Amino acid sequence: MSTVKVDVIIPAYRPDGEFDRLLERLSVQKYPINKILVMNTEKKFWKEQWERDYPLVEVHHLAKEEFDHGATRRKAVRFSDAEILVFMTQDALPSDRDLIGNLVSALRNNENAGAAYARQLPKADCRFLEKYTRSFNYPSQSCVKTEKDVQTRGIKTYFCSNVCAAYDRRIYDEIGGFPEQAIFNEDMIYAGWMVKKGYAVVYAADARVYHSHNYSCMQQFHRNFDLGVSQTEHPEVFKCVPSEGEGIRLVKKSVAYLVSTGHIWLIPGLFFQSAFKYAGYFLGKRYQKLPERLILACTMNPDYWKNTGK
Repeated sequence: MSTVKVDVIIPAYRPDGEFDRLLERLSVQKYPINKILVMNTEKKFWKEQWERDYPLVEVHHLAKEEFDHGATRRKAVRFSDAEILVFMTQDALPSDRDLIGNLVSALRNNENAGAAYARQLPKADCRFLEKYTRSFNYPSQSCVKTEKDVQTRGIKTYFCSNVCAAYDRRIYDEIGGFPEQAIFNEDMIYAGWMVKKGYAVVYAADARVYHSHNYSCMQQFHRNFDLGVSQTEHPEVFKCVPSEGEGIRLVKKSVAYLVSTGHIWLIPGLFFQSAFKYAGYFLGKRYQKLPERLILACTMNPDYWKNTGK
């Protein structure tokens, strides 16, 4: 298989030592990376040492109020002439030196594949139940998803994660890229557009990154509020594939897992956290009926509302 040019694009905000480890692991990938484009929010948080230590790094700075999940990534693409674009977040760590190569293979070996996303493994500090959630959303078996799978997979058909995902540049340009403005969920919105155009999303289980969070109930509430908003703003993708069924299935599977592993004391916490998730999602889906003050109290991205004038 001939080598194609690959650029890695990473939005960053207050990058720390973990970001340094990410750059280190990307720099030793077996598949050659052309450059690592960093879209850094607030120049004062950037360490120029990273550019000296890692020659592949090209940094572009922006102000906090300029950041947008869709627009910032779209802007980054304009700095790249690569045939494959790999988007990552600053808190994802490649598990080995084959990450980029496996993503490229997933795109090139599957007909009509426009995107391929990596498996997310729990980090060392990941809580017990969150480890199960990782395995639920990112199983060990790869798959290819097309529009015909909506009947069986529902909203999972459009699932893709910019925590670590590769995109075919030709198809990206044809589709028109990520949405101009996105409070959240820009990866699934794009994947939905792409699948509806006849292209496929590949889940590449052999491409692995360490990534997990131990969110509080309120953090889950804010996150799911923005998720609900993103789905309401894009009915062309999400109107006929609601998320509620998938959420209920995860809760049922999680309860069964806690019972089977003898961790029944975690079940009340699961229900409590699930209630916060659903409350956030419920309100987010109905954000147009909410007063501005309540929206700003619910969202995790207040700048989005200021920038869009909604």
